[in-house]
Amino acid sequence: MTLAHLTAPDIAAMASQPRALLINSLPGYKSAMLVGTSDAEGQTNLAIVSSHFHLGSSPPLLAMILRPSTGNSERHTLRNLLETRCWTLNGFSLDHAAPAHQTSAAYPKDQSEFDACGFEAEWLAEFNAPFIKGSPLQVGCLLREHHPLEINGTHMIIGEVQHLHYPETAQRSDGGLSLSDMGLVAVAGLDTYTQPEGGVRFAAADTASSPRQL
Repeated sequence: MTLAHLTAPDIAAMASQPRALLINSLPGYKSAMLVGTSDAEGQTNLAIVSSHFHLGSSPPLLAMILRPSTGNSERHTLRNLLETRCWTLNGFSLDHAAPAHQTSAAYPKDQSEFDACGFEAEWLAEFNAPFIKGSPLQVGCLLREHHPLEINGTHMIIGEVQHLHYPETAQRSDGGLSLSDMGLVAVAGLDTYTQPEGGVRFAAADTASSPRQL
């Protein structure tokens, strides 16, 4: 096998789009979810993200990285969640990968991706962000911290889980969720969607024994 070797100057010299596709591939497979938000007037927005991650379980915290608006692109998700202080994360299956991917198009603020991409909004009382009706995993988050990052102008958003919906049959006896049972999609890079199977599970590792498959 012939291995490519790129140095930092090589990467910096690449054209913008190939560089973005390459660097976005480096974290490997990531969870893809749709972020639902609304502004104070009720104008909804839906955007696909793969930059969210677990930050802690007590309290239950999820974080994500969002880009700011630029001269070429408006970032309605960031503006909305800073305004209403809440958002939703919605999982989807491979059957919905095409419309989910379409939410990354640059729709104007007054055109909701829910309508443009064929998703139905679902609301909970006293929670000002829309869920996707029928999503196999729905997570409602309340803004706890917002950190603009100086290194590249992105924003780290930290939310505390306030609402959680999933099929009861997807929860394992140890409390975890079987994502494969829910048919949730993973994404590689910016454009490749896949639906992992069950995979291999192991008991908690310790120094006194070999890995034990569950």
